[in-house]
Amino acid sequence: MKNLFQLIIKHRKVVIAITLILTVFFGYFIKDIKVDPDVLNSLPKNDKTATLYKRIGKQYGGIDIVMVAIETKNIFNKETLEQIKQITDSIKTITEIGSVTSLTDVLDIKSTAEGIEIGKLIDENNLPQSPQQLVSMKKYIFSKDMYKGTLISEDATATLIIAKIIDGSDKDHALTMIKSKIEKIKLPDTIKIFYGGQPTVNAEFSRMIFKDMSFLGPIAFLMIALIILISFRSGKKLIFPLLTVLIAIVWTFGIISLLHYELTMITSIIPVILLAVGSGWPIHIINRLNTETDSDRKSALYKALNYVALPVSVAAAAAMIGFLTFVFGSYLTMIQQFGFFSALGIFIALLLSLTFTPALISSSDKKIKATEPQIKQVKKTFLDSFLINITDLILHRPLHIIIPWSLVFIISFIGITKIEFKSDMIEYFNKNSDVRKSDRILQEKFTGSKAVFVSVKGDVQSPEMLNTMKKIQRFMEKNPYLKKTQSVADLIEEMNNAMGEGKKIPNEKAKIEQLWFLLEGQEIMTQLVNDSLNEALIQANFSTGDLHKTIQFINGLNQYIKQFRSYDIEISGMPMIVLKLDESIVKSQQRSLCLAIFLAFILVTIVFKSFKKGLYSIVPMISSVIVLYGFMSWAGIPIDIATVLVGSIGVGVGDYVIHILSGFNFYYKINNNNDFALKESLKISGKAVIINSMSVSAGFIVLTLSNLVPLKGFGTIVTVTLLSSALAAITLLPIIIRFTHKTKINNQIA
Repeated sequence: MKNLFQLIIKHRKVVIAITLILTVFFGYFIKDIKVDPDVLNSLPKNDKTATLYKRIGKQYGGIDIVMVAIETKNIFNKETLEQIKQITDSIKTITEIGSVTSLTDVLDIKSTAEGIEIGKLIDENNLPQSPQQLVSMKKYIFSKDMYKGTLISEDATATLIIAKIIDGSDKDHALTMIKSKIEKIKLPDTIKIFYGGQPTVNAEFSRMIFKDMSFLGPIAFLMIALIILISFRSGKKLIFPLLTVLIAIVWTFGIISLLHYELTMITSIIPVILLAVGSGWPIHIINRLNTETDSDRKSALYKALNYVALPVSVAAAAAMIGFLTFVFGSYLTMIQQFGFFSALGIFIALLLSLTFTPALISSSDKKIKATEPQIKQVKKTFLDSFLINITDLILHRPLHIIIPWSLVFIISFIGITKIEFKSDMIEYFNKNSDVRKSDRILQEKFTGSKAVFVSVKGDVQSPEMLNTMKKIQRFMEKNPYLKKTQSVADLIEEMNNAMGEGKKIPNEKAKIEQLWFLLEGQEIMTQLVNDSLNEALIQANFSTGDLHKTIQFINGLNQYIKQFRSYDIEISGMPMIVLKLDESIVKSQQRSLCLAIFLAFILVTIVFKSFKKGLYSIVPMISSVIVLYGFMSWAGIPIDIATVLVGSIGVGVGDYVIHILSGFNFYYKINNNNDFALKESLKISGKAVIINSMSVSAGFIVLTLSNLVPLKGFGTIVTVTLLSSALAAITLLPIIIRFTHKTKINNQIA
């Protein structure tokens, strides 16, 4: 590669100019980049769970529901009812809204002297005025089971307005318009408004993603800059790695925009990853350049580049492998895209490190004549002293390293058995966030916000099918986290009761058809049955995001509906989506991690032409993974949509073994002495590994300041993984080499 580096340095101005031109080109397209906060879109298009959920939404008036919770001292007073009506009417005017349900606009079935009256629960044109009328209304509403806990809380201090967004409409705009309409009404201070439902969660995700990107990126930049400045004590040397990685970020995001991909919660952290990881390779170049004593700085740069080119390239390849395993090992498209574009960004950072960075260093270095010898007085730093002590332990007291690591492994193994998985998107927000506050209100006062749908196919007007639906509803309502269900069977029962024949499904289909005729044209019917009358929905809300309780509910319901073999029954809704995400997360973790370790082993084996060195490389990888999952368990950090990525990322990004092995090979060739090679390798490569791991960790630890809980955990455990990987590379690996490497190395790649 020497000729290539000579060409780059000779034409350094051209290299710099081309780099800057491409940066301007890619940077122009970043303005068009968009965010997709909907986790549902991360499931493949052919996924059965997602397909059914979307079909129900398209066929039954939309699955995107905005819940507006109104809380006050007493809902049943004149002013509050007028304000509920005003809010309901204003939301109805929004183009994207298909239907609105509230106390002032909901179907009610009454028994009259003439028979059945189907109308509104409250006459919006004649709202109750006197205290007696309000008390009478309250008594009537609470006599109806279909309203308690769904539209009105049992303590009468809160009510819901439910707005369905038309399928295919702009959900963000619809939510923005709802909030805008309500803000214009100027409600009194005694009324509190809370917003719930998936569109609200998605909108908050989007806001948090942009907020994190604008806040965390600069903080990560400053943290890494500080580490590099402390390590090299040079402002000029600080510029090289940071400018290189900033350009890599611009190129990567420009390509994302050009290919019309959208940012997600996961891909939004790519800038932090590239800042942390991509800055490492210029650090290795600078660190090696500092050790060169050649008075001709151009010659010194050639030597430094030739020394680090292979280990840096292999380390980058290992990092790319770690990320690319998500493309092949993950079921979720969100994680696949994250893996691909992270790997692409790392490749760009490597390319720039071996072209743009040398050109920049060469352009900024003052020429020193060969006749002027340069004597460097190098002061011993704390890091140098630390490595000397580590080397002494490795060579003379290895048990002082082996015993502490053994204790760490034992403690970690105990913790691994207790690790938890979480997929509930509500828990991705901080406890004091508006989303969590709204969700608590919806759980405590109402039936929750996680929609559940049970599709039953058959003759909807048959007594047998309607009774089957009621049996399923009664079974569902036994679950403490699912308080109320709703279906067309409920309406038929209400009408039959109003006719004086009891609250039950009529035994004759002809009687059902007569009652059905009275319901035709009512808006609610389009949300409960299809036009062909061969499918009906049972609708409900699940009020907890606890994974184990969700699994118990779905497994129990699936088992129960097996007895109704005459009907095609399917379950859908957010709890099923959450379970699918959880299942995908577990599989992604297992496949990606195993694939990353295997491919890293193959890479090291091929590069160093040694099966034994391939095995050497596995030890620090597995060690860091064990520490990672043990730490997660003891720290109470669950495996979720972000933390599931860490194992594979740690294997790739934290593959510091390559630098130690490369240094060992280089110095072993000088005098074929293990101890000498280990000592020199730790002094040079070990220092670069520590600086690199600290700077990379400094970038990732910034994620603990994120507004999203998964990214907080991600930042913490990536830091733990990288530091443990670096520590294993400079302690465990040298001990293994010292006790197993007995023969002379021939024809090895240095």
